[in-house]
Amino acid sequence: MAKGINKVILVGNVGGDPETRFLPNGNQVTTIKLATTDSWKDKQTGQQQERTEWHRVVFFGKIAEIACQNLKKGSQCYIEGRIQTREWEKDGIKRYTTEIVVDMGGTMQLLGSRGEGVSDTARMDRKEPYTARSELNTQTKTRTADGWPDDDTPIDLGEVPF
Repeated sequence: MAKGINKVILVGNVGGDPETRFLPNGNQVTTIKLATTDSWKDKQTGQQQERTEWHRVVFFGKIAEIACQNLKKGSQCYIEGRIQTREWEKDGIKRYTTEIVVDMGGTMQLLGSRGEGVSDTARMDRKEPYTARSELNTQTKTRTADGWPDDDTPIDLGEVPF
């Protein structure tokens, strides 16, 4: 019997160009911010309401290369990964960040892009999702996000709503 299941499925829009870095062993790590939006009708006013949630998604290995090459601000994508919380200490204060990790067991598929033509999305096969197990020949491109905080941006626990 399994001790638990840790699986996250997200469909959303990329909030900035991917940020890429390399681990000491040479493996690529690509990070994106992914926005998912829920909408509902307010029962009292009848008005349509929306709430956007931002997710930090971290890709490792071959799938990190694919994400770096093919995702950009506004891209819509499907992500399968697992949720993971990291903890560190800075200036004597414990810091935490929660991320969606997409590695060997994960999947990423480009679905389309907001406000852009089909030619911008044609670089990825939209029928087949990319998994870390895919054997694809890719070249590494390094991109940095516009205005996003770096990887070690701490979260102040006083700002967490729970």
